[in-house]
Amino acid sequence: MKKVLALLCLISLLVFALGGCTGNETSQDQKETVRVAALKGPTGMGLAKLIEENESGESENHYEFTLASSADEILASIIQGEFDIAAVPTNVASILYNKTEGKIQMAAVNTLGVLYVLSTDESIESIADLEGRTVYSTGQGAVPEIAFNYVLEQNGLTPGEDVTIEYRSEHSELAALMASGEAEIALLPQPFVTSVLNQNENVKVVLDLTQEWNKVTEGKSDLTMGCIVVQKEFAEEHPQEMKAFLEEYQASVEYITNEANLNDAAELVEKADIIQAAVAKKALPECNIVFIVGEEMKSISDGFLQVIYDSVPALVGGALPEEDFYYQQSVE
Repeated sequence: MKKVLALLCLISLLVFALGGCTGNETSQDQKETVRVAALKGPTGMGLAKLIEENESGESENHYEFTLASSADEILASIIQGEFDIAAVPTNVASILYNKTEGKIQMAAVNTLGVLYVLSTDESIESIADLEGRTVYSTGQGAVPEIAFNYVLEQNGLTPGEDVTIEYRSEHSELAALMASGEAEIALLPQPFVTSVLNQNENVKVVLDLTQEWNKVTEGKSDLTMGCIVVQKEFAEEHPQEMKAFLEEYQASVEYITNEANLNDAAELVEKADIIQAAVAKKALPECNIVFIVGEEMKSISDGFLQVIYDSVPALVGGALPEEDFYYQQSVE
């Protein structure tokens, strides 16, 4: 009997020891969950490769992705700390910084200019050719209006007087008007530009607002349309996870924007439920998806935010952000 009891005790100890080892391995393998929000457009398209890697368990962090149709859908959640990282319009990043009293930082610029003037009239070759015309647009009271008005004014045209601007609330609504021929000239962002071109062969891109912006600013600022923001507390408490995200996001952007990967990138964008692959394939090369961090991020964003602030201070949150707005961790 004593031998049997001793054997049972030995078995129990072995089971306990093995169970303990297994438990330790599991805890070591667990990844930090990082909550990421993005928009269904250029600001989110650069994440498509990382989204796939996360689903297959290949990413260093474990991510919970939320994709929204507009920034308004996620702003309250970002302010309340429900997302650790988010892809948002650049001016929205400044608004978040001001609303949270510095608790939100910009970590990277991820999208440059994506606004284009479309028309069925190919005689339009310059901003001056818009004088006396009606241009349909979206983004009233937001960056598209400010950027377009600034370019018009710098070219000697007064919005509302020399150029009539008719606003529509949704990109999709304006795209439908342009595709059906009901609108002759429109200012639209990618990927809606590509969607219109696919539907109406008479519509052409006549002006690239990014090029026009660069002309009037003489290279002093870029049309930095989208960026990545992070909760300052998350970045401070999880530096390794933040570093891993930036590295994985940079790799995702480089993959998505590599022409050699265009077909696969388009499929990944559709798989992520952002836009259809056929549209993504044509739109991706025109979406100006980038990954810019550090001092370059700061220098190209400062001028852009200054122009917006000078026009409508409320669109950057009432004040320009301070130096601590820019997250400066190296990802090398």
